[in-house]
Amino acid sequence: MPSFTDKERRILALAQNDLPDAIQPYAEIARLADAEEAEVIGLLSSLKDKGVIRRFGASIKHQQAGFSHNAMVVWRADEDEIERCGEIMAGNPLISHCYYRPSFAADWPYTLYTMIHGRNEGEVNLVIEDIRRKTGIGSFAVLESLREFKKTSMQYFGED
Repeated sequence: MPSFTDKERRILALAQNDLPDAIQPYAEIARLADAEEAEVIGLLSSLKDKGVIRRFGASIKHQQAGFSHNAMVVWRADEDEIERCGEIMAGNPLISHCYYRPSFAADWPYTLYTMIHGRNEGEVNLVIEDIRRKTGIGSFAVLESLREFKKTSMQYFGED
């Protein structure tokens, strides 16, 4: 696990949030972190090269973009089919998350978890049917959200 200087922690605390609405956002982060723009770019580039930062990109609020219906769908996949099925699921552009979690409970046999986003319930159902057809998985459950209590990006560094 890398260790960070106080300045690097300030830079990362700022970079984990929305980029500043500025012509030179990295220069603005540098100003706020009492650093040089080259330090900001160098730190972020280094962490990206090392795989600590997976990607650096835009985050779209799916409800505001017209994707107002979502559902977590859990799938019962045989152990020897996890890899193949997971790759099929992950390849669908309307699936934002795809996880494997082993099942240890007899009354909960599901091992693959997908979060599907659609413009309406019908579109989500079409994705479910497409995944079911391509994977051959017949046992699944659709878990629809009834109430959202919190939805934020993870904050790894606090701002000082």
